[in-house]
Amino acid sequence: MRKLLVILGVPIDNLTMAEALDRCDEFIAVGRSTGRLHQIATVNADFVVNALHDPELRRILQEADMATADGMPLVWASRLLGGPLPGRVTGADMVPALAERAAQRGYSIFFLGAREGVAAKAAAILQERYPGLRVAGVLSPPPSSVLEMDRSVVEAVKAAQPDILLVAFGNPKQEKWIRMYAHELRVPIAIGVGGTFDMIVGVTKRAPLWMQRSGLEWVYRLIQEPRRLWKRYVHDFVYFGYFFARQWWAMQRGRALSMVPVALPSAPEQPPAPPTPTVPWPVLAVGVRLEAGNLEPFNQAAYQLLETSPYLILDLSATQFLDSSALGALVALAKRARTQGGDLFFLNVQEPILRILDLLHLNRFFEQFPDLPSV
Repeated sequence: MRKLLVILGVPIDNLTMAEALDRCDEFIAVGRSTGRLHQIATVNADFVVNALHDPELRRILQEADMATADGMPLVWASRLLGGPLPGRVTGADMVPALAERAAQRGYSIFFLGAREGVAAKAAAILQERYPGLRVAGVLSPPPSSVLEMDRSVVEAVKAAQPDILLVAFGNPKQEKWIRMYAHELRVPIAIGVGGTFDMIVGVTKRAPLWMQRSGLEWVYRLIQEPRRLWKRYVHDFVYFGYFFARQWWAMQRGRALSMVPVALPSAPEQPPAPPTPTVPWPVLAVGVRLEAGNLEPFNQAAYQLLETSPYLILDLSATQFLDSSALGALVALAKRARTQGGDLFFLNVQEPILRILDLLHLNRFFEQFPDLPSV
């Protein structure tokens, strides 16, 4: 069962590096047998801020098969939202770890992107570090937009048939390129790795370990490249801080309001209601509040129902509050249903929930209906 936490509309996987690598094993097994590509994103504050202004990128991150916390601001944010992530799972750490796993299990890797010669050198360094690592290919195409990139790049990856594709085009270009060709590449795993190749070869130096662990790696990078990074960091700090404060306040206010009993007016006498229409899919009623503390029984019931039907309807007529962990659980539930060829439908969503879905840009991620006949 996938555990997600929604931060500014982006679902982040709650997992460790070891768990991420184990999931990669699962992705490769499925991809080899079905040809399905699993897109992985290593998300930092810059990704999240870009996604606030870029609906295409936001949708890609929302639908990614795995999105790890690459930056400490996301870890800190998770703690304030009550769903603490165990720590960062960065692209710079994941690529060497994945190369080691690939050498052990016979997976092949294709290195795509970065400046001329950097990808090839990174591949050679990892082969030397992890004997037995199979390099399916190396390619550094000239800079271009996603739409203008030469078709030969796709053909080269398809011909190589790697198990893992590492794409170093930078965000958001790498994520959009992977998504554009996801159904054509037939690669089990594709990961946008940004400047990771530069770090492997030493063009960009990583911060000392104590700075990485304390969340100060960004300071080290800023000292290295002040002209390139200072504007981006200031921009990200302002936007991430502002929109996170809005999410945090909305969660605090929503939780408090959901605990206030509401006196309902007495209903006038009505003629007998017509029979409730039936639907061929299960309907699960959600309580007044769904949050980290009561997620487990909800998840058990929901996933049991998905074992009997690819579609599931959630009745939210009584629901007044969903926290960030609950929203993550609903995203994960929808993803599970969609991989089975079904979907997750929301029924009779109340105004407090509509507001939080709108704030976190999830209103179009979930199908919503006012009543059962509409479904």
